[in-house]
Amino acid sequence: MEHLTVRANGAAFHVARVGTGKPLLLLHGWPEFWLTWEPVMARLADRYTLLAPDLRGYGGSSRPVGVPAYALENLEEDVAALIEASGAKDVVLVGHDWGAVIAWYYAMFGRLPISKLIIMNVPHPALMEKGLRTRRQLAKSWYIFFFQLPWIPEWGLARRGCEAIGRVFRDMAVDKTRFPDEVLRVYREAPAAPGALTAMLNYYRALIRGLRRIRRRGIVRIDTPTLMIWGEVDAALGKELTYGTEEHVGNLTLRYLPNVSHWVQQEAPEMVNAMIEAWLLGHSVPYAPGGVPLAQGAGVKPSMMSGGS
Repeated sequence: MEHLTVRANGAAFHVARVGTGKPLLLLHGWPEFWLTWEPVMARLADRYTLLAPDLRGYGGSSRPVGVPAYALENLEEDVAALIEASGAKDVVLVGHDWGAVIAWYYAMFGRLPISKLIIMNVPHPALMEKGLRTRRQLAKSWYIFFFQLPWIPEWGLARRGCEAIGRVFRDMAVDKTRFPDEVLRVYREAPAAPGALTAMLNYYRALIRGLRRIRRRGIVRIDTPTLMIWGEVDAALGKELTYGTEEHVGNLTLRYLPNVSHWVQQEAPEMVNAMIEAWLLGHSVPYAPGGVPLAQGAGVKPSMMSGGS
């Protein structure tokens, strides 16, 4: 594993890199950093180049001051600049959680093309907005609104050495053995750095403050081949938010992971990697044991399924 500092879009990004071959750019979520991808990187490095940056504000990357610095347009440009810095002409973009939010929007509006898109446990933006009109999803997404408050979220998350950050991982996980104390300690240390918690929370603040601007951009159909992997036991995002994704993504392969939480790549790396590798190689993508195919879960006809689903 190499650890690099990459200058891109006026910021310095810490990037973990390993492997050779076709590059995969891995975008982590909240409250993670590059380490969340280690289970994927360790297993795919013999065939691919894995590039895992700390997003702006996280880990060893720059922490711009102010909410506007974390607007979606800036995050999208970070992706383009990192692709440019890699020198790659053919990049697969992979996102989990907030990284998946960025990846969805990059697939619609990004400055440089990507060859394929992999999304983990974040719905398409149109379906997320639809979901937030329901009481069920609003109740699950309470934290988005709590994070809009000044300083109080930082105070709460920072208490007792960012203990709450550790609880986010372990409490949400189904297989809690994937998050031993030594792993949680690392995830608690990273946001304890000066300015880190505010930077991390500014993603949510910028998203809400920029909603009008985001809506004016509209929704553009994504024709980039897309693999969507979804852990069904997600405490924050309901499985129903995946239903109808095929209306916005022209070439979609969707796979569910029963008994797996929001933290799919850490909790079920063997199955996730098998799905990714089969899909990238153009093979039939395996279903997880007990996984419900899209046609059954979403109520669409098999003829509407694409991408080898």
